[in-house]
Amino acid sequence: MSESGVTFKIPESVLVVIYTPALDILLIKRADAKDFWQSVTGSKDAVDESFEETARREVFEETGIDCRAGSPLQHGLQDWDLENVYEIYPQWRHRYAAGVFFNTEHLFGLQVPADTVVRLSPREHTAYQWMPYVQAADTCFSPSNAEACLLLPRFAAQRGGL
Repeated sequence: MSESGVTFKIPESVLVVIYTPALDILLIKRADAKDFWQSVTGSKDAVDESFEETARREVFEETGIDCRAGSPLQHGLQDWDLENVYEIYPQWRHRYAAGVFFNTEHLFGLQVPADTVVRLSPREHTAYQWMPYVQAADTCFSPSNAEACLLLPRFAAQRGGL
């Protein structure tokens, strides 16, 4: 929190590629940006929140898919042990403290059954779609998200089945 009482976003976030065994990827459309399709993303709520905790929380908040501890999907979350550092888009810099221009994004995958129900947070997203991973990569607005979609077959093969 700043001296003015404004809470700024922490420039450390997660990107979670949610996918089925057939490698169909869930993409969600942002409410605050026209035609901006993406995977689940979100910043840490606290500096000491782990990336894994952030990933589990963001997946539930944005999609209603529960992969938190104790849920049937808790073991479906896979830390890809990859990070991207990218420049924060100008239209969203006001959410960060002055002088913050870069974000570190940690990547995860979450394998879910093909019939998984999605319940979007309407303040964040307006639509969703499942699509084959190559098509999902072509649809993503963010280059780092597109790259993550294309990495899916490698990480899914390492993970094995549900």
